[in-house]
Amino acid sequence: MPRFSVHLDYLFTDRLLLQRIDAAAACGFTAVEGRFPDVPAADFKQALARNNVRALGINSPTGGEGEFGFAAVPGREADWDKSFAQALDFVTTVGASAIHCLAGKVDADKRAQADKVFVDNLKRAADLAVAKNVKLYIEPINPRDMPGYFLSQVEHAADIIAKVGRPNLWLQYDLYHVQIVGGDLIRRFEKHQKIIGHVQCSQVPLRNEPDEHGEINYPFVFGEIDRLGYKEWIGCEYRPTGRTEDSLGWARAYGVVPRS
Repeated sequence: MPRFSVHLDYLFTDRLLLQRIDAAAACGFTAVEGRFPDVPAADFKQALARNNVRALGINSPTGGEGEFGFAAVPGREADWDKSFAQALDFVTTVGASAIHCLAGKVDADKRAQADKVFVDNLKRAADLAVAKNVKLYIEPINPRDMPGYFLSQVEHAADIIAKVGRPNLWLQYDLYHVQIVGGDLIRRFEKHQKIIGHVQCSQVPLRNEPDEHGEINYPFVFGEIDRLGYKEWIGCEYRPTGRTEDSLGWARAYGVVPRS
C-alpha cells in the first residue's frame, strides 16, 4: 500500500511551520518534507520528535527573489556549494534522508553550458552527501508553473543522473509535473523506476488534492505504482481546495486516519 508524506509548504498553511508538523501527525501522517525551512534545525528536530514523525526530503535553498536554486546555473557554482552545505547541515541535524537539489533558472543561450555545470555540481554534492548517508533528488518541473527552470523533462533528468554516475542521486517523480510535460505516467514511471527515489502528487490542472476530480485518475495511478513494487514515499504536494483536514478524504483508503 502506498505511504504518504505531507509537504509542509502546501498543506496546513494556515499554521506556522512547526505547527504544521503537529497537524500532520494529528491527521495520521508519519512523515513530512518541504522547502528549506526558515526555522532553527533544533526546533524542527524537536517538533519531529514530539510527534514521532520522520523528515524525508528538504529542498536546497532557493536564493533571492525570483531565483529557484543554483545547481545548474553557470557562474553560480560558489552559491551552489554554499547553499548545498546549508542544506546538508540542516538535513543531517534533523535526521532527514534526502536533499532535493534545485537546478535553478537558466537563460536559453546558456543551457548547453548549464548541463555540464549541473553534472559537475551534483558530483561534488553527491560525494559530500554519501558520507552522511543522504540521498540527492533532482526533479523535472513544468515550464508553465516555473518558466526558465532548467530541468523539465524526465528523460533529461535520467540523462543527468547517468552522467553524474553516483548511486545516491535519484529522480524525484512528481506526477503533476510529469502529466503536464508529456503524460504517459505509468509507462514512463516503469521505464525509469530504477532511478526513482521519491514520488509526489497533486491533481492537474489546478494542483489540488489527488482525487478523481481532474486529469489524473489517482486511484488507478497509485494502484499501478504499488503493483510495480514501488516501496518509497509519495509526497502530498497539493493545494487543498479548502481546509487541509477537509481535503483528506482520498487518503482514508490508504490508512491515513486521524490519531485517536
